[in-house]
Formats: sequence, C-alpha cells, structure tokens
Amino acid sequence: MTARLLREYLAESQAPKALAALIEAVSDSCRTISYLVSRGALADVLGAAGTGNIQGEEQKKLDVLCNDEMVAMAKACGVVAGVASEEEDHAVMLEDGAPYLLLFDPLDGSSNIDVNVSIGTIFSVLPAVAGAGVEQFLQPGRNQTAAGYAVYGPQTTLVLTLGAGVVAFTLDPPTGQWVQTAAGIRISEATREFSINMSNMRHWADPVRGYVDDCLAGKTGLRAKDFNMRWVASMVADVHRILSRGGVFLYPWDKREPGKPGKLRLMYEGNPMSLLVEQAGGRAIDGKQNILDIAPTNLHQRVAVMLGSKEEVDLLEAAHR
Repeated sequence: MTARLLREYLAESQAPKALAALIEAVSDSCRTISYLVSRGALADVLGAAGTGNIQGEEQKKLDVLCNDEMVAMAKACGVVAGVASEEEDHAVMLEDGAPYLLLFDPLDGSSNIDVNVSIGTIFSVLPAVAGAGVEQFLQPGRNQTAAGYAVYGPQTTLVLTLGAGVVAFTLDPPTGQWVQTAAGIRISEATREFSINMSNMRHWADPVRGYVDDCLAGKTGLRAKDFNMRWVASMVADVHRILSRGGVFLYPWDKREPGKPGKLRLMYEGNPMSLLVEQAGGRAIDGKQNILDIAPTNLHQRVAVMLGSKEEVDLLEAAHR
C-alpha cells in the first residue's frame, strides 16, 4: 500500500468538505492529546482533578484537559452544530445550521492514565437536524456519518470509518502527520481470544457466565479449542486488538446495578465502536439486539456491550435467547 496522508485519504474518499474538515480537526486534537499523554508527569498532568463527571466518576487531570481540547476544537472548526461529551452534563449547541453533531469520550481508560498503559479518544459524528435542539443527539447509531478512535500507546494510531470500511493512520512524530498504515481492516470471523473483566464473574447473568465457562473449558469442553483471555481496562485498547487480530470484547450487564442496562455509554462508546466493528465485518450486540439499532432515550444512556468476531457474537446472541 502506498503511504498517504490523512488529508489525501479524505480527498480521495470524496467525503463532503465539511466532514473532511471535521475529521481533520478531530485528528489535530488527537495529536495534541497524544502529546499531553506522552509528557505525563513532566507536564504535571497526572493524578486526580478533584472533580467528578455526571456519572459520579472521579475525573483525572487529563480527562479535563482532553475534554477542554475537544470542545474548543468543535467550537473552532465551524461545521459542528452541537457537541456532547461523556465528561459534560449536557450537550451544547454551537453553530446553527452546521451539518454535524460531534460526540466523544475525550480520554477512554482513565484508570490506566497514571500507570502508563494504553488509553484513547473515541468520537462519533451524527447528522445535524436543523432547529431540532439537543433532542437531535438521540439518534440510533446507524445514523452515524463517521466514527473512530485514537489509541495512545507505543504508537499513536487513528482508526476511522466514513461508512465504507475501516482504515488506520499512524502519527509520525517528527512531522506531525497522520500516515495511512492500514486499509480495508477486517475482523476474522473465528477467534481463540476473549476479553472480559473476570473479577466480575459472580455478578454476570447466566448466558455470559455460561459462554465464558465454555471458553475456559478449552479443548476438553464443548468448544473443543483453547482460548486466551486479555483485558486492558481501556475499551479503545481492547477493541483495537480485536480490529488488529480478532477476538471478542464483553462488558455485560451485571447484578451490582441491576437497574442499569450496562456500564459503558451508548452514545460515546457503544455506538462508535459498534460502527467500526460492523464496518470491519464483525458484530456488536447488547445481548438482545444490535447496538446500532438501539433508539436512545438519554444522552448518557448506558449499554451492555458484546462485540468482535462474528462467530463468537452469534454464540452470545443465541445464549441470550
């Protein structure tokens, strides 16, 4: 594959000019966040901010800094009608008549910040509806115009879909350019790897526990093959591994908060990651339906997530029936 820059890819994709401008603006913010993350203690950006978000979670300094960067970018780029963040209580309307809405988790995997483990930024682009106010954010994931994430690890990688496949770009630090390093990313239908927080096993519903038990039984069990388990505690890192080499990621409903459908946020995590996975040939469900088909009722709505290799998600869906 001939190396090309992000702006060249956007031009060749025939994306609308406003969408290309937004994706470039998001990539600029991800470059800035990558730099902040790389500085860490040297820039005094580690540790708690002393504040909490609407979900009642303690915010890290980097959570706040990255959120401020993404909001400022959305205000400045001129094509965003409204912005919503996992770290903000409410959506904010910006440019009346602008074509897009931007939703994001500015820094996914906050528990990993201070221990130097991969974290990331997740974003979702929805079409704006003129005159509809904040209610227009409550669109199902299938309406997304684009989605992607940046993972800040040994390399900084931007993974993107405009609705016609999945591509990846790697940040070249000396030049500050995003260079395309993968195209037509596909998730293998079969896998021998699953990702889940095993410490919560006692809280899972029976279908999830039965599925994991079958995986753990290995060659002597019903699945007749040995599985490996991986868990980074950063959705960006776990999904990036699945897009790179296959696997299945589970963050299911559990009994600790029975009134909540799950832990992850539908609008900022579930929808954008599900679009990427489906565009790469995988599947994403909440146990009952495809995540992209869920009609949201709340900006900070939670969702159970099971996504990745099609064969495994099909089995999970059958177990939940």
